[in-house]
Amino acid sequence: MYKAFYGLSDNPFSIAPNPHYLFLSDRHREALAHLTYGLGETGGFVLLTGEVGTGKTTVSRCLLGQLPDNTDTAFILNPSLTELELLATLCDELKITYGDNPTLKQLIDHLSRFLLANHSKGRNTVLIIDEAQHLRPEVLEQLRLLTNLETDTKKLLQVILIGQPELQLLLKRQELRQLAQRITARYHLLPLNEDEIGLYVLHRLQVAGRFEPLFTGKAIKVLQKYSGGIPRLINLLCERALMAGYAQSRLPIDHHMVRQAAVEVLGEAEPTQHQYLWPAATVIVLLIAFGVSYWLLTDKPANSATNLVSQPMPDPIEMNPQELNTTAPP
Repeated sequence: MYKAFYGLSDNPFSIAPNPHYLFLSDRHREALAHLTYGLGETGGFVLLTGEVGTGKTTVSRCLLGQLPDNTDTAFILNPSLTELELLATLCDELKITYGDNPTLKQLIDHLSRFLLANHSKGRNTVLIIDEAQHLRPEVLEQLRLLTNLETDTKKLLQVILIGQPELQLLLKRQELRQLAQRITARYHLLPLNEDEIGLYVLHRLQVAGRFEPLFTGKAIKVLQKYSGGIPRLINLLCERALMAGYAQSRLPIDHHMVRQAAVEVLGEAEPTQHQYLWPAATVIVLLIAFGVSYWLLTDKPANSATNLVSQPMPDPIEMNPQELNTTAPP
């Protein structure tokens, strides 16, 4: 509803993984290059990990758009499946028909025939599994066994595992060491830094049709503070800030509006004036108490000594010699 107000043709900060809005920072370029390299190798597995919202799914969808035409792909978004369910889902994605209530062996046989036929036609087969940290160890082992189907030069099925950092811990388990040794490329996607956040916001605005800056420099700093460089959180905060700017008919978007967006989206309440005053008052009271204690312990003894030194000594008593003689014994 605010697109016309800002001169936009589209919603620039949607959290949907739209490849048109893919911002290729240096680390995103590296991630895409690692995936492409891994698929070009003869191994069976490629690994992409990163924190929630760093753009892993968007990178994978961008990769799909760059795959050669002779590639058949299967994309699994919900890997919380049993071995049988995962193989059946893989068959569905590759449009492999199978009968009712198939056994594990029957599904493996169907997949094996498909992979061999694809290879004879000069076609590649790629399986991409998102949220792979939810895969059960026995399912991962079944995938490894499925990639055993190979020629003298390459695997007939290549698998891209995309997940959160917990996936790295999962693959370190003793029973999965054989699979871990077959990973030909791996990359961990990090959040954006402050400079990249500014370029990211500008890029998305330009894709949506606005080529003039919309967020102030201070607003970008506040974005970095509250989002931690996570693109998904950046989108949520920018979306809410744009709505606030539209409601108030204000341009540009400043740091106050972004901070208020963080309060509404993340529940990051700003400290009130009383919250600032109480710690300051406590520090002042402690300093006063310390000063008084120091004065009591050091100043009084010093004053006492000073008083003793400053007091005049009594004059010596002069004795008359005659008085001395009269007091002498007879």
